[in-house]
Amino acid sequence: MPLVAHNHLPSFDRLEKEGIKVLTPLTAQHQDIRELHIGLLNMMPDAALAATERQFFRLIGESNPIAQFYVHPFTLDEIPRSEKAKEYIKQYYESFENIKDMGLDALIVTGANVSGPDLSNQAFWQPLIEVFDWAWENVTSTLCSCLATHAVMEFRYQQKRIPQTNKTWGVFPHHVVDNSHPLINDTNTRFDVPHSRWNTVLRQQFEDSKLKVLVTSDSDMVHLATSPDGFRNIFFQGHPEYDTISLLKEYKREMLLFQNKQINLPPPFPVNYLGTFDKAILNEYRFRCEQCLKNNSTSFPEFPESLIQSNLDNTWHDTAVEVVGNWMGLIYQITHNNRHLPFMDGIDPDNPLNL
Repeated sequence: MPLVAHNHLPSFDRLEKEGIKVLTPLTAQHQDIRELHIGLLNMMPDAALAATERQFFRLIGESNPIAQFYVHPFTLDEIPRSEKAKEYIKQYYESFENIKDMGLDALIVTGANVSGPDLSNQAFWQPLIEVFDWAWENVTSTLCSCLATHAVMEFRYQQKRIPQTNKTWGVFPHHVVDNSHPLINDTNTRFDVPHSRWNTVLRQQFEDSKLKVLVTSDSDMVHLATSPDGFRNIFFQGHPEYDTISLLKEYKREMLLFQNKQINLPPPFPVNYLGTFDKAILNEYRFRCEQCLKNNSTSFPEFPESLIQSNLDNTWHDTAVEVVGNWMGLIYQITHNNRHLPFMDGIDPDNPLNL
């Protein structure tokens, strides 16, 4: 159902051009449809800020509940920003104080880029915990993406993420391991999910915390789980919101780091993402970049994005829309129909660990 463009955020115009239904506030007032207000705590770095907005707005706008979606982006002041990004945030984003005064039906918390393995040393750590604590008491359900999942696992369940020798990077096959939960109603039982991270939380860590694991990869890597009550927190460890070209853009950024000698070796290819022809093109590009570095040249070849992007397949978006649509539907049932959800029977929402 429609997104409501309640401010002049440029993402609304871009999504409307893609075919996502977007209403003006005036038009929305004349629709006999209930509202859902969803917060988006966007912690992504400047280069990915707007793209991440669009990815989550798109998933919400393509979901099916009969509701009008007001999405309220905000961020944390402790995340370093350029002056241009600060101005963008000042113009289009809301403050956490205003969010708290207004109230939310649901909250999405994105991942973030961090320096070093220890999350508790990050400047945004305590402010992020404040957001989660407020949401636990005041928001029907919070969806955590990647690093946000790792943060909650650490501060709420005392399960620290584990550094990996190699980056988990690519598109990985997954399967449903618990088909009783309504979040995965009518989804494919097997589907792909993109991942991009250097750290992981193991399935055993989720289960030791009495969390409900719903979807894992074929190598038992957890993608989708919930808090013990089945709904207050939803955990994504992968990135189902990614665009088709997101991993290609990330590869491009990694190659720029290599060209600038910020990393010593060119990045590997994302797993299960590129075809043979695309790899050949990138191998040639990578060889030419290596020759430029060897010759101390600063005139690097142009990244061959236009030759590759039309060959890429998206094997995860439809399932992501279904999962988010199911989540929106459950939120609507609770907030507007005052429905009790049977899968939460026997769980004290204020003491989900039964402590």
